[in-house]
Parts: sequence; C-alpha cells; structure tokens
Amino acid sequence: MLIKTILKSISYRVDSQKPTEEFPFNLPILKNLKTIELNSPVTFLVGENGSGKSTFIEALACTIGSIVVGSDAIQNDKTLNDVRKLSECFYLSWSKKTKNGFFLRAEDFFGYTKKLSLLKAQIKEDIVTVDKKYKNRSEYAKGLAKMPHANELNAIENSYERGLETYSHGESFLELFQSRIKPKGLYLLDEPEAPLSPFRQLGFLSLLKKMVSKGSQFIIATHSPIIMAFPNAEILTFDTPPIQRVKYNELEHVALTKSFLQNPEVYLEKL
Repeated sequence: MLIKTILKSISYRVDSQKPTEEFPFNLPILKNLKTIELNSPVTFLVGENGSGKSTFIEALACTIGSIVVGSDAIQNDKTLNDVRKLSECFYLSWSKKTKNGFFLRAEDFFGYTKKLSLLKAQIKEDIVTVDKKYKNRSEYAKGLAKMPHANELNAIENSYERGLETYSHGESFLELFQSRIKPKGLYLLDEPEAPLSPFRQLGFLSLLKKMVSKGSQFIIATHSPIIMAFPNAEILTFDTPPIQRVKYNELEHVALTKSFLQNPEVYLEKL
C-alpha cells in the first residue's frame, strides 16, 4: 500500500530552447528522465560525487521556492543560477502544498552558525558601546538605548536552548534542525551527515522517525550507509542513469562499507 506523501511526483520536460550540451542539462541522469514517483515520506538520493544528486535536489528546491537555512532567499542565490535553469523544466504534482519546510545544505549550516556567532558578538559590542556612551546618563535612559540590542540578542538566544556556537558541530546541527522543523513539512537535505558522528546520525534517524509520524516528508541526498538505512525509505541511485530505485543491500556504498569493516587491512595494504 502506498503511503500518502506531500509531494507526489517530479516530472522533467526539457524544451528545444535549452542547451542540452551544457551543464546542468548534459548530466547523464537527465537523459530519458520523465517522472519520478515519490511513494515514501523519506526518499534518499545516492550516488558518487558528480553523479548529479546535489544538482537535482538544488533544482528541486528552486522549483518549490524552498526557504534556504542560513542563506539568502533561494531566488537571490547566485550559486544556483545554472541550476535555476534546470528547475524550470521540473513539474511537480502535490497531494497538498505546504508552507512548512526548508532546504539545507551542509555548507549552509556551517555558514549559518558562523553568521549567528558573529551577529551575537556584534550585538554585545553594541551594548558595551551604549554603556560607554550613556555612562553619565540615567539608568532609565541607558536601558532605553540598550533595549533594541538586548531584544535582538534575546530573540537569537531564545531560538535555541543555548548558543549554537557552544555546541559541537553535530550537536548544533541537530539543535538547529530540531528548532526549525515543523509537522507536515517538506524538507530537502543535501548531505546532512557532514557534521554528524555515527552516533549523531542515529539521533538524526530518530528525529526523522518522529517527524514522519507527524506528516513530514524528506528528500535527502546522502553518502551515509547509516542514514540510508531508515526503515521503508525509497532509495534512488544516480550512478546508473536513468535514475532508478534500488534496495539498501544492493547499494555499493553499503557493500563497500561492510567489506571494509570486516577486513580493513585488505584495503589499507593497497593504498
């Protein structure tokens, strides 16, 4: 029995005006691509570097108009100019559109935490400046002058249990993710395992399970055999064009990881 998803399918139709010999239209995975049905609330996009999975998920985010965590509005992101052309060829079928959700790339996460840290530092400097500037004024006047800065600082700090910069990368990623996620949302994630240890990846799977139970849908590009193991997820491989479904135990990522862990010396001797 098929499980109802928010986004039901992605269709690709390229017109004669698109330069099919240029990136990203020359990606092998686009040849003979017509429609991808999304039958599970969790879909993994897997494949080697350069196979096109990140380009695909970026184009999908552009088509949807997703919020980008830690970045400018997606329509203003100049790094996506080429991908945006591809997004014009994606046609989506929905069971019900949702405003909840976001697009998150690993590099955006690192940039976001750094930006928050710098912003907090600047606000604290502004508060110190007010104290110096108003040292001969009343506490009431000083309080009024500091209020906008204090309110901005409180708003940032209240968004998370504590400052993201005080966590490890893995902890801050999960804290950011958990604080921004809402039920019945559509979430596009590109390599979320980047900041996560194997233990934290298990925590991420637990969070996925919780949000799927609340009606959310996830499309995730990943290299992680741990994350790919999420129960009943659909796995789409980009390694053998056209894009096709594959079972977990058939994945080269999984077979190679198992083989290496069973006998790492065999691989290390060949380095």
